[in-house]
Amino acid sequence: MNGSVYIETSIFGHLTARPTDNLIVAANIKITQDWWNEHSSSFTLYASEIVEDEAAKGEPIIAAQRLNLLQSLMLLELTEDAFELSQAFLTQSNLPQRHLTTLYIWH
Repeated sequence: MNGSVYIETSIFGHLTARPTDNLIVAANIKITQDWWNEHSSSFTLYASEIVEDEAAKGEPIIAAQRLNLLQSLMLLELTEDAFELSQAFLTQSNLPQRHLTTLYIWH
């Protein structure tokens, strides 16, 4: 293994995406799928519980494919430190407000 890589939700979206006529999206899908097929086995892959929850949403058949891909990854627990770091990142990001309302709330 060469190291570790954190895999976030959009990677699973690209790995299970349907074909598209949008050239930019198609290129992103192709690059992601090529990296996954050619290089992912060289790394220890991690995702978080949040990624697992997000991957389970949407069309059931595609969600099942995303969850199947997640089975080979190490899942990281959401800790208070990780939550605080994510909040600091998000407050400085350019994400639209509508995306910020779907975030986990630390209990």
